[in-house]
Amino acid sequence: MYNNKLKKKTLHCRNISDSKQTFGPAIQTPDYDDTSMPEILNPSWMTTIPDVYSLSDVTMPGTHNTMALYMALCAGILFLDIRVRHAKGNLSIHHGISYKYAQFGDVLMDVVAFLREFPSETVLMRLKEELSNTQDIYVAVVRYINEYAHWDLLWHSHEMPSMGEARGKLIVLQDFTGPDLGIHYNSLDIADDWKPEEVEKKWRSVSTHLEAAAVGNKNQMFLTYSSGASILAHPNALARLINPRLYEYLTGYVGQRKRFGIVAMDFPGAKLVQTIIGFNY
Repeated sequence: MYNNKLKKKTLHCRNISDSKQTFGPAIQTPDYDDTSMPEILNPSWMTTIPDVYSLSDVTMPGTHNTMALYMALCAGILFLDIRVRHAKGNLSIHHGISYKYAQFGDVLMDVVAFLREFPSETVLMRLKEELSNTQDIYVAVVRYINEYAHWDLLWHSHEMPSMGEARGKLIVLQDFTGPDLGIHYNSLDIADDWKPEEVEKKWRSVSTHLEAAAVGNKNQMFLTYSSGASILAHPNALARLINPRLYEYLTGYVGQRKRFGIVAMDFPGAKLVQTIIGFNY
C-alpha cells in the first residue's frame, strides 16, 4: 500500500523531452554526453521483455551518479550506484568526496515518480555507505523508505526475480549490513576497477568481464563498471577515453541477442545507451 503521507514528486519524462536545454560548454556524442539533458529518452524499454525472463538475463545500462537521477531513468538507465553518508540518522548523497546536494529521500521520490509513470520497468540500486563508517545505515534506510516511498515498492527477497516479478519494483542491491532489504550486492559477478592506473588495464578489465558475462551463468547477475577515477584521470576524462572503446566493442555485436548484464558508465551517450538496451531484442 502507498503511504498517503509520503512526500510526492511530480516529474514526467515527456515533460523533459519538451524542455530540453543545455547550460554552458558541453559535449554530446554517440558515446559520451555531459550535457544536462539526455539526447534520446528510453523510459519504457523493458515493456516487451517477456515476464518469464530472469532479471539476471537482461542487459541494461547503469550509471555511477554522473547524471541527474530522473534524467538517467528517463534515458533508460535503470541501474543506479547510490552512496550515502550517514550522520545523525540523515543520509546525504555523495560521489567520492563530492556532496551531490541531495538526500536519499530525493532519490526515493524520483524512483517512486518514475515507476508510477512506467510500471513496466524496474530500478536496481546499489546502496552503500560512503565517507562515514557507522556500519549501521539499515535503520535510517528503512525510515527513509517508509517516509519517502512505501514498503511494497521493494523486492523483499535475496533471490533473483523474473522480469514479471520485478516490474514496478525498486530492487536494492544491498551493500551494507542488516536484515535483507533485497539482493546481496556481493552475490553478483562484479568487475569494478574503480581506481585504474592505466587506461589499457581498465579497458582490459571491462572487455574481459563483458566477454565473461556473455557466456556466464544466466542465473547470476553480472555487473561491469566502465567508470572510474584516479589521480591521473577525473571521471569525465576517463569516460571520454573508455566510452568510445565500449561503444565500438558493443556495436560489433549489434543485431544479436546478447547477455552482457549491467554496464555501469559515466557520462554515456544516447547511442551507447540504446546499443546496450538493444541486446535484449
